[in-house]
Amino acid sequence: MLVVGLNGSPKKDGNTAFLVQEGLVSAKAAGAETDLINVSEVLSDCKIPYCNVCSNPCVGACSRNNRLGEAYDLLRRADALLIGSPVYFGTVSAQLKAFWDKARFLRKEKALLNVVGAGVTVGASRFGGQETALKAIFDMMLVQGMTIVGDGFIDADCGHQGVCSQAPAANDDFAIKRVRIIGQRLAEVAGATMELRKHRG
Repeated sequence: MLVVGLNGSPKKDGNTAFLVQEGLVSAKAAGAETDLINVSEVLSDCKIPYCNVCSNPCVGACSRNNRLGEAYDLLRRADALLIGSPVYFGTVSAQLKAFWDKARFLRKEKALLNVVGAGVTVGASRFGGQETALKAIFDMMLVQGMTIVGDGFIDADCGHQGVCSQAPAANDDFAIKRVRIIGQRLAEVAGATMELRKHRG
């Protein structure tokens, strides 16, 4: 079982990366293999860092023989994704959106169908657009046919819709506790739904 974290921040070692890594530690403790993708890094060697619909249907030309393609190969193996983003104007970062837009061909392959997903967002203030950014992450997942994990009720409260943090994340004990819960829930639900992903070969 593989749980992959996506750090959608332009910062490799920022608040979002910190929380995604905390979630992966929890998933690993629950028995999963884990890996982390820094989306800004894998986009850095793309000639055009955003999707311009160079082919329709998408053939993934921009991800051939580069780090972006390696990242998508990892997603093809994933049983669960923990997607994180800082909040930019109430939604996800440009880097995360570009990474996901360029993955249109994965939808054609049904590569992420029934993959379990959860989200984490970080804002500059307590009510800084974290939940609207989470909603954007969920919409991205739903279009790929993913299964979203949210609140586990009082005994496993990861936040109603996911993990919402206020920067600096390392000082947000509330969010740290919840991202650890969501990492465990990702591993548990991914383990219980392995049969649904056998079609991916």
